[in-house]
Amino acid sequence: MRVSLLRGHAHPDGVRAEAPPAGPAPHLGEESLRILVGTEGDSLLLTDINTTETEASEPWDYVLVADRCTQRNPRQVQRQQQFLEELERKGFCYKAREDQEKVFFGIRADNRVFDRYRRLLMEPEATTPRGELAGPTSIPATTRIRIVNFVLNSKMAAGDTLQDLVKDGVFEAGFPLHKGEEDLKKKWARWRNMFQQQPIGDIRNYFGEKVALYFAWLGWYTYMLVPAAVVGLIIFLSGFAHFEASQISREICEAHDVYMCPRGDHNPRYQRLSETCAFAKLTHLFDNEGTVLFAMFMALWATVFLELWKRERARVVLQWDLYGWDEDQEEMALGLIACPDYQPRLHQHSYMRSTVILLLSLLMICLMIGMAHVLVIYRVLAAALFSSAFPFLGEQVTTAVVVTGALVHYVSILVMTKINKYVALKLCDFEKPRTFSERESKFTIKFFTLQFFAHFSSLIYIAFILGRINGNPGKSVRLAGLWKLEECHLSGCMMDLFVQMAIIMGLKQTLSNCMEYLGPWLAHKCRSMRATSQDPELRHWQRNYRLNPVNTFSLFGEFMEMMIQYGFTTVFVAAFPLAPLLALFSNLAEIRLDAIKMVRLQRRLVPRKAKDIGTWLQVLEIIGVLAVIANGMVIAFTSEFIPRVVYKYRYGPCRQGAHPAVDCLTGYVNHSLSVFYTKDFQNPVEIEGSENVTECRYRDYGAAQNSNFTEQSWFLLAIRLAFLILFEHVALCVKLIAAWFVPDVPQSVKNEVLKKKHQRLGEAGLPGPGVGPGPESRSTRDSGPRAQTWSGPRAGQEAKTQSCCHHHPPQPWLCVCVGGL
Repeated sequence: MRVSLLRGHAHPDGVRAEAPPAGPAPHLGEESLRILVGTEGDSLLLTDINTTETEASEPWDYVLVADRCTQRNPRQVQRQQQFLEELERKGFCYKAREDQEKVFFGIRADNRVFDRYRRLLMEPEATTPRGELAGPTSIPATTRIRIVNFVLNSKMAAGDTLQDLVKDGVFEAGFPLHKGEEDLKKKWARWRNMFQQQPIGDIRNYFGEKVALYFAWLGWYTYMLVPAAVVGLIIFLSGFAHFEASQISREICEAHDVYMCPRGDHNPRYQRLSETCAFAKLTHLFDNEGTVLFAMFMALWATVFLELWKRERARVVLQWDLYGWDEDQEEMALGLIACPDYQPRLHQHSYMRSTVILLLSLLMICLMIGMAHVLVIYRVLAAALFSSAFPFLGEQVTTAVVVTGALVHYVSILVMTKINKYVALKLCDFEKPRTFSERESKFTIKFFTLQFFAHFSSLIYIAFILGRINGNPGKSVRLAGLWKLEECHLSGCMMDLFVQMAIIMGLKQTLSNCMEYLGPWLAHKCRSMRATSQDPELRHWQRNYRLNPVNTFSLFGEFMEMMIQYGFTTVFVAAFPLAPLLALFSNLAEIRLDAIKMVRLQRRLVPRKAKDIGTWLQVLEIIGVLAVIANGMVIAFTSEFIPRVVYKYRYGPCRQGAHPAVDCLTGYVNHSLSVFYTKDFQNPVEIEGSENVTECRYRDYGAAQNSNFTEQSWFLLAIRLAFLILFEHVALCVKLIAAWFVPDVPQSVKNEVLKKKHQRLGEAGLPGPGVGPGPESRSTRDSGPRAQTWSGPRAGQEAKTQSCCHHHPPQPWLCVCVGGL
């Protein structure tokens, strides 16, 4: 029968049936759906679509949504019609439904489209023999959605893609439908399943390989964080065992007659060294002898983690039968489905374009470094402001400045993230990558580089610059000649670095995760309050439309978040041993948070094939190398480890040999503080308590007369550099040995791949005359698997082949040579 679907007033969903018009009867087994869309009171014919009765009840692969206001614009309706008619010519059918606000177009691809996809790749994804029209159920849903999405976003005859039409307002959105996600909701996307194993196979069958690999990597990363978190916690807690027994802490707490020089313009006064007793004990928790061992351990851990992940990935990909999958071949197959005349873009390289991109990238990196200087200026000005506006803070002004500076840094990260993403996209567009995968890879490198400097520039300043360019107490370096530069905490710069790391990681793991979940949840709740249709199919489309939109960067954003966290966990871990523990707790929540977002709160992601995590693996390896360098520099230049070791074996009481009754660090505090005579201050009268103090101390190794560097300071610098070189070389060698010792691919996987290759070659057989070109040769099969009959001049070649293959000893090279003629 013939049915016309009209938009009218009577039906609650805007669809009604009309009597069939006069005319010849349609073909048996088919029905023609005529979609009519127009303004109230009239109707505008879009197109006729034919669909078999067996397909009429099948689910739709994709849904396009348009605002009803666009249906009053003839130009917009015409572009919609052209787009839908082009889809119909490509083997798609569609159906229009509408409610009070939107018009929905259900899109479904004919199964011949997918059969062509399997033929192009010569890798059937179902049990149906190639060449036969497979039923809809034999085609994986992820494959259907991936192909449909690729065709929709390919250029049509009019030169428009779906993205172009969405930008122009012809369509409002396009998305695949959630269907069959109930099992994932029960087994995966629930907070109560936080400590249960992830169903990676089910995730792959629903979201595709790329999403499944992300969660497989995230789960493996979380699992590997357990030993790192345990060791870091032990290193941190070991400081409590020596909380009261530390010789340095005891000397600081008992130094009642040692006065420290004023460190800033706010509340200038001489402070007793004993007043920093609590901070000295706290600093010893993370700045002790175990710090070096933990930094070395984390360098080894990062390498082992990556090598074991490569092995895990190989096992997973082999189970999915994607070990030898070729991404270029996949994209070319999709291109041929979308357009029979498709031609792949050739590889190109422009030195001029690369030079421009390099210069612009360096300019953005300089901007990131400039942002760090802005934070320095803020900390200097905030110190002056807090001391005048909040006099009750007293000596806690420095702590307030450090805390607020970390908050300002966090806000700047949020702002620069949006700027960096925009710049990275523009640089990628300028570079003109060949394929989408290549564009994603280039964007990953550019965006991560900018994000790394945005997140770590402030930490680099605190770790290696803060307090080292300030001059001496009598001649301080001032900003614009007015404000004195910020000093490190009296207990050392490690305290500043520890506080900065703790605040940034704490905010990123708590506030970011809360906003990442609460934002989509509240938005979905607000949209779900609207009325829904009584029709089950339209109601299903409406519910999917009211979920939070996704884009190509949705999964990219999750990866980037984890890469930055991995950087915080490894790069400055020597200053913050609790970083792996915080990352572990965060990841346990992150896995379920991402699962709930993808299954319950967001539209369905378009599945993508993949056999690894792509460029992110190189990013992880780069972070591992940077972590070795940064931790070596933190131990050498920020920590007090090297000065303590030098004093212990060169200047301390144990330089001639250990004495059981004497601690080898006795006298270290007095040795590490330089002397400055108060009469050399420019305005000594303005300093509180100056009448009773003739000399003060400051952290450095300068001469008391002129504050120049002493022989001891140069010797200490040489030892620091020597340690840095030794630490980095040893750590990198350990990483290389670990990478060599642990193979990337397990032997079981290699053997399985080898067996499959042998089996495939055995089933295909050796090329011979029966399969060779030429009209004179033919082959027929009888009951035996190898029985063949030959005719023509190549029959003699077959006889020679048989004789050589049964020759004793056999001559396989001759068989292949003759059989391949």
